[in-house]
Amino acid sequence: MRISRKSFLAVAAAATLALAGCSNGDSGSSTSDADSAPEGDVTTLTVGASPAPHARILKFIDDELAADNGIKLEIKEYTDYVIPNEALKSGDLDANFYQTVPYLEEQSEALDLDFTPGSGIHLEPLALYSEKFDDVNDLPDGATIGIISDTQNQARALGLLATAGLVELPESGDVNIFTVEKIKDIEFTEVEPAQLVRSLQDVDAAVINGNYAQEGGLTPADDGLVVEATEDNPNVNVLVWRSEDNDSEAIKTLEELLHSPEVKQFIEQTWPDGSVIPAF
Repeated sequence: MRISRKSFLAVAAAATLALAGCSNGDSGSSTSDADSAPEGDVTTLTVGASPAPHARILKFIDDELAADNGIKLEIKEYTDYVIPNEALKSGDLDANFYQTVPYLEEQSEALDLDFTPGSGIHLEPLALYSEKFDDVNDLPDGATIGIISDTQNQARALGLLATAGLVELPESGDVNIFTVEKIKDIEFTEVEPAQLVRSLQDVDAAVINGNYAQEGGLTPADDGLVVEATEDNPNVNVLVWRSEDNDSEAIKTLEELLHSPEVKQFIEQTWPDGSVIPAF
């Protein structure tokens, strides 16, 4: 089922308004609780997440905030961008935390998903990295650039390369390595997202998603040749759950905790280099 960007944003706004009336102490049964494990007054939520920063943020919540708010988190880590949505659809997860609304929109059409995104939690800026060059202007003619293979993130990466003057985006239609006009003589190598850091030794440069860059010891501020702009960036990361579970008090509580002052402070103190930026 295809969900338009406009519909996603409308649903997200509605979810945010609903959460405003939910106190941190709320707990109880809901449609999602059927697959959760109640422990007295505590409801366990199984949440899929990328290892960094998402799982680290969830672990902070589980260690410091969850028990006092009636929930417990079972965190399952994934290094893939597709499997966590399939696991949520099948009911193996109660929610996942690793993706952006534009990516979810694309996956909803491909996988026939009926999910609800929460409001923005944090942004991980994309950056162009290289082990061979210190400046984007040093890239030679014929340079090879690694770029993520999935459609939405590839378009996002090409937008970054456009700001660097390497390509020009089409005025309309799909944005991918076949539709952009190359301003500089470069060659693209499509790479699975989790392999981008490893691919750096085989290419001249690569556009790498923030979570994978972190896992590879890279930061935009210190290592990025070109870094994605953060202001008004739509690619903020969100918590996602099945739409049938919109009334789940446990999920509402987790969504609220992800936007708490404590989590904001944790993000700012854990990633002072700006590789993860609070979006609330």
